[in-house]
Amino acid sequence: MIVTLTAHESEPGALAGRLPAELPNDVGGALALAGLLGRAQSDSLRDTWETLATLAAHDLGVARAVEPHLDAAAILAQAGQPMADGSWGVFAAEGEDDPLVASEASGVWTISGTKPWCSLADRLDSALITAASGETRRLFAVDLRQPGVAPSTGTWVARGLSEIPSGPVHFDRVTVTPVGEPAWYLTRPGFAWGGIGVAACWFGGAVGIGRTVHAAAVRSPNPFLLEHLGAIDEQLGSARRALAEAAELIETAEPDPRLLAKRVRATVARACEEVIVRSGHALGPAPLALDAAHTKRVADLQLYVRQHHAERDLASLGETLAAGDAPW
Repeated sequence: MIVTLTAHESEPGALAGRLPAELPNDVGGALALAGLLGRAQSDSLRDTWETLATLAAHDLGVARAVEPHLDAAAILAQAGQPMADGSWGVFAAEGEDDPLVASEASGVWTISGTKPWCSLADRLDSALITAASGETRRLFAVDLRQPGVAPSTGTWVARGLSEIPSGPVHFDRVTVTPVGEPAWYLTRPGFAWGGIGVAACWFGGAVGIGRTVHAAAVRSPNPFLLEHLGAIDEQLGSARRALAEAAELIETAEPDPRLLAKRVRATVARACEEVIVRSGHALGPAPLALDAAHTKRVADLQLYVRQHHAERDLASLGETLAAGDAPW
């Protein structure tokens, strides 16, 4: 079932319409689907976000594997550079003691150092990766199959998204290709839209949990279960409207991309947290102990939504608002 962002039924977009009737249940199938969808990139962000939400409602691990590939395809298209065949990731986190540094000699760029949070680095063919270049950060395309790429193993102990190991990778003089000008990756509007795409995955995961609560209420309604179902609907409605409004604003206006992304991600993250709590209160321990799909979905979403950094990201939103006039 397609997860739509509109309040009424509508025809699926070009991307969502390419989803197979039987969605994949493992990383291999997800990466194969990512390649198919990446070649059919949609011009509509709403279509892309509905596709990601639909995959996430089915299995968050599948969405987590597909989302970076679609993001990489969009980034390369915006940069006007071709996308090599195979599966792609986007590695843009910072924070290791051995930071990744890019250098150029005789027209050849290489990277050395360690990059944290490199999801599926041992399974992907290529990635877009940020590295320090002088006083700025720059984006590069890297072939992950070449010598000098060493993903760490045994560091991923998460119970959620257990099939998407996201440990550090060490690079030793690995050849890369620049994508865009220095600092282009972080300053382009598409950077913020990619962040909202991640929120669409969170939303889809919460929809999957909400469907489980709805099914339980249909089978055996009681006042408390129905109250939780109503509250879940309220939260999912808020998240859906935030994503739908963002898609419309991007197409019809010129919103501040970072402000919009911070608002949408905060709204969706809050809804996801409420849905997780409400579903536990509504259903009790049985599905968490006995329903493998539900247990996985809850654990996956609990980890995935922590890409929103809670109070820290809200403080960042407040700082952005305080720098201008009150928007309300």
